[in-house]
Amino acid sequence: MDVTIKYFAWMRERVGVPEERVALPAHVATVADVVAWLATRGENYAAAFAKPHLVRAAVDQIHASHETTVLGAREIAFFPPVTGG
Repeated sequence: MDVTIKYFAWMRERVGVPEERVALPAHVATVADVVAWLATRGENYAAAFAKPHLVRAAVDQIHASHETTVLGAREIAFFPPVTGG
């Protein structure tokens, strides 16, 4: 399944690209699976996803938990927690 992955803030800096089109492996079914798979794609990805509990996600522009399915998704976005002041 091909999907667009978008990265924001320090996630983008660590991965090194703002977005990419990837073919997800057949075993990848949830946001958590995507995070785990991306972390294996190289040192830059491992650094970006080193603390998966800090990573927030959106599937097709809707905030999603790590248990959310990605089957049929067109876009998955990853970003750090938002803080303000």
